[in-house]
Amino acid sequence: MRVAIAAESFFPRVNGVSNSVAHVVKHLKSEGIAAEIIAPGLYPGSEFHGTPVHRVRSVNLPGVHDFDISMTTTSSIITTLEKFQPTLVHLASPFVLGSRVMQACRILDIPTVAVFQTDVAGYARHYGLSSMSFIADGIVRRIHSSASINLAPSTSAQNYLQGLGISQPLLWGRGVDHEVFNPEQRSETLRSSWQADNKIVVGYCGRLAPEKGIGMMKYLQADSRVKLVIIGDGPDRNNLESLLPNAIFTGRLTGHELGSAMASLDVLVAPGELETFCQVIQEGMAAGTPVIAPAIGGPLDLISHEVNGLLYPPCDTAEMVRQVDRLVSDADLRKEISGVAHDRVQSRTWSALGRELVGHYQSASRGLLLPAAA
Repeated sequence: MRVAIAAESFFPRVNGVSNSVAHVVKHLKSEGIAAEIIAPGLYPGSEFHGTPVHRVRSVNLPGVHDFDISMTTTSSIITTLEKFQPTLVHLASPFVLGSRVMQACRILDIPTVAVFQTDVAGYARHYGLSSMSFIADGIVRRIHSSASINLAPSTSAQNYLQGLGISQPLLWGRGVDHEVFNPEQRSETLRSSWQADNKIVVGYCGRLAPEKGIGMMKYLQADSRVKLVIIGDGPDRNNLESLLPNAIFTGRLTGHELGSAMASLDVLVAPGELETFCQVIQEGMAAGTPVIAPAIGGPLDLISHEVNGLLYPPCDTAEMVRQVDRLVSDADLRKEISGVAHDRVQSRTWSALGRELVGHYQSASRGLLLPAAA
């Protein structure tokens, strides 16, 4: 089997698409499956963990400096695919690049597995571009209606695709690196460096961007019991540093540094309302940190309220603050919720998810295809 992975975004851009593609590539390599990554952005370096990376021409949209928009052509993609000769093509969060790749696959009669990951229409609505959301829906519909197999990360994402007329999208979630994310990574030394020895550390982890809702955390600043820690980097960092003057900003962390920071939090808030999955919730759970998130999108599949986390109604800042206060005030509740959450994610590994994905590849390449469009 030979797999070409068309990634709408890839390193050095750090986001959920890049991270999941990286784990897929590592799994394929461990299974001896040849792979090639096709991604936008002309960056130095032509491989990732021994897997070739074919870069295509791209641009940045005005005001969107951390995302590369592909400017390649279908004919160029055809040339790339003919050279690699893939058994099938995996489209990761297909949109602009994905449209070209899907056209090329149809011309070359190559099976495809399309993995929906990014709610582009939701982002458009969030930024007041309602007309663009309809265009985005149309692009997503066109791509996924042509796929051999469609995968969605959550029930809400499945429902979205079905609402576009895509029948039988299958659930394919995400794994957790338990060597990185586990309670043993908690560091009192790190907490001291945050000046949090006698504080309850409430944190956020992820990309710092307006749509992530991090600004809501300003309403936690008045609580003298709380120390805010913001893990990550992104285009909204300067604004957030002004908004949260007493918070610790760690910048981007990776590997065991990230795992240690996550485990050293007492409460993790994941306030984004456009999450098709929300991987950081699983990572927080694995690290032994109780998680709070809005009851919308991917978090609904990951959190059972008051069992393995806490949920609050979307856009309800007062209720978010109340749920944080519950955990800040009750160490026993923190311990109970984090214990259940930690146990529930132990079976969610990237090896297990990788094997599941390869099974979908095999079905697509054998022609065991699901009807894409209703």
